[in-house]
Amino acid sequence: MSNHPVVIIGAGMGGLTAAIRLARGGIAVQVVEARSVPGGLAAPVSFAGRSFDAGPYILLDRPGLTWAFEQLGLELASLVDLRPIEHPYEVTSAEGVVAIHREVERTADGFERRWPGSAKPYHRFVAEMTRIHARLQPLLHVSRPGLGALIACGGWRHIRFLRRSLGEVLRASRLPGPVIQALGIWTHVAGQTLNLAPSPMAFVPALIHGPGAWYPVGGIGAVVEVLVRALERLGVSIRFSTRVSAIRTVQGAVSGVELADGGFIAAERVLSDVHGVGTYCDLVPAITPRVKHRLAALPLQSPGVCIYLTGRVRAAMSSAPYLRFQLPDDHGLCRLLVQPSVVVPENENVVGMRLIAPMRHAEAQAMGAVGQQAFAERLIAEPWWRAHVDDAQVLHVRTPSEWGATCHLHRDSMNPVMTAAFMRAGRLAHRSPYVDGLHLAGSSTHPGQWLSFCAMSGILAADEVLK
Repeated sequence: MSNHPVVIIGAGMGGLTAAIRLARGGIAVQVVEARSVPGGLAAPVSFAGRSFDAGPYILLDRPGLTWAFEQLGLELASLVDLRPIEHPYEVTSAEGVVAIHREVERTADGFERRWPGSAKPYHRFVAEMTRIHARLQPLLHVSRPGLGALIACGGWRHIRFLRRSLGEVLRASRLPGPVIQALGIWTHVAGQTLNLAPSPMAFVPALIHGPGAWYPVGGIGAVVEVLVRALERLGVSIRFSTRVSAIRTVQGAVSGVELADGGFIAAERVLSDVHGVGTYCDLVPAITPRVKHRLAALPLQSPGVCIYLTGRVRAAMSSAPYLRFQLPDDHGLCRLLVQPSVVVPENENVVGMRLIAPMRHAEAQAMGAVGQQAFAERLIAEPWWRAHVDDAQVLHVRTPSEWGATCHLHRDSMNPVMTAAFMRAGRLAHRSPYVDGLHLAGSSTHPGQWLSFCAMSGILAADEVLK
């Protein structure tokens, strides 16, 4: 038996930032990680000598990540080589191609050529979202933003906006249908509809045209490496291949964690960076059945299918988008081709591509492992993506079942779906209302699923511990 003031379960982005924050605050921490590598879904993978971003993170919110690094005493710009993405993405459907560029003028001009009269409303929409985002951004840095925080930042002016769905916000812009479809494409990744998605997802164009979309040289894993090195300098080690089987409590308060190998680590507090719903439903026996039932009813997000492949981008690097979305004719969820070499051409022979197909969690569960594999094979056979890649070679296929087994995911899912209702409810609290001494980090606790938001979640959870 060993004793630590704080045990952190999971060395994902939230677990790493929480550990650094606590260690810098003079708190002794022990990080335990079920896998043999840090980073969670942000950890890289390699196949046949090619490096890949394994998980769902495809764009960086630079201002958010900069804030997170500053809270840890780190300088993002000097530690991570970030490249601006000039042509972030395009969406192809039966109605043609909608291209989103870094420059708002170029993007609006493209809309104007296809739909005369659409440039002005697009400029107006981006300006409005930029203004609202600037006013609401301070709420990202608060653990449980309530009415007081909303009043303090002036966000009360946008209560009506916050109560609307993404679909309502986009339709109010009066932009052409294909443009609305392209701006709302991110809802496909979570397997939800525009009418269920939260209004702040409308900030994406403002971020792309403002601070910009960015990609780190070396992949998303480069951010993980910086955090791990910072943790090592603070004298904190990660205990790998150590799976937690339960969070033990005594009279409603945390007493430590039980390990799958039969060991036990006593702790005054536990900070979980694993799935929020999974933490309560799988790891805390003391949670009442009523609470577990309510949490288990939350819709979950599937990691979908990810196909790792090599090949050469057929289009000129200067004109090819980083992300190619394809909307199928049957109005199903999108497909996505990720092309990192467009942003970092010098790594073309090192960094591979990914072909991603989001799946609704219930549908993926109903398919089972065999059905998911068959779905992946149909995806590989689709001709649309091969039209953009020469000498394509598939190296590996990861289905939701494999994601679950490899990354120890709760019910083969990443987190609860970020619906408008869930966001308005505040998501899961960083400080548990059910167990004294239990804290949560990760995308279940923060209003977004970008890498930066997971980093923020660890800092805010650590601050709750420090209180």
